[in-house]
Amino acid sequence: MSDLINVILLGIIEGITEFLPISSTGHLLIAEKFGLGARSDLFNVGIQAGAILAVTFIYWKRIWQLFTQWRDPANRDYLAKLFVAFMITAVLGFIVTHMGFKLPEAVTPIAWALVIGGIWMIGAERLAARQVDRTTVTWRVAILVGIAQIVAGVFPGTSRSAATIFTAMLAGTSNRAAATEFAFLVGIPTMYAATGYELLKVVKNDGVAHEDWTALIVGFIVSAIVAFIAVKWLLGYIRSHRFTPFAIYRIVLGIALLLLMPAGA
Repeated sequence: MSDLINVILLGIIEGITEFLPISSTGHLLIAEKFGLGARSDLFNVGIQAGAILAVTFIYWKRIWQLFTQWRDPANRDYLAKLFVAFMITAVLGFIVTHMGFKLPEAVTPIAWALVIGGIWMIGAERLAARQVDRTTVTWRVAILVGIAQIVAGVFPGTSRSAATIFTAMLAGTSNRAAATEFAFLVGIPTMYAATGYELLKVVKNDGVAHEDWTALIVGFIVSAIVAFIAVKWLLGYIRSHRFTPFAIYRIVLGIALLLLMPAGA
């Protein structure tokens, strides 16, 4: 029963943090360190896919429009840019994985990523605010967002949503809503692909029987429900508010972790 509660809490944490620019992976690793128990890579990626499912439902009209009206030059161009951003992430992710990259087990690098990322967010939003309001996604934005996704994956605490949204804003899509939409839509195939890759690894290594599928399913469902609520709120919030409160939260949390945890912990 206690383990089920831990799984539900992890699903809630993932659902809230996946699309808020505060780092879901960082929060999951911190939560596991502080008593919710270490989980498999498939569990961590799987509950992220639950959050992605929520976004798929939220953006289903936009996705349907892109695929059913692909003859429209604007839609075809947008789809091409989504594809390029995804492929850049996929190729770089494949290279990083085969180089033996693993997520850090220590909290300290996550804390530093939270602090540095928070400071960067404040500076990036101020720079973006000085630009002319642009909703167009350029090829430069698509390429840099693809790179930003893998940077966020390599450095937990960075936040995939923060990295992609602010990269898009600085690279030319200065409108918050437009940058957020592109960042979230790129995340859909990216996270589904990551989940599928981890699932294939489990099957290939005969780990199916050893995986806690009940925990994974419960975490997936909880994450999806909570993420749906969180993203709906966020999309309304950013219409008239800046991301500054999230940046301040990251900095405060990161500093608190650095002060509370022993060096290198």
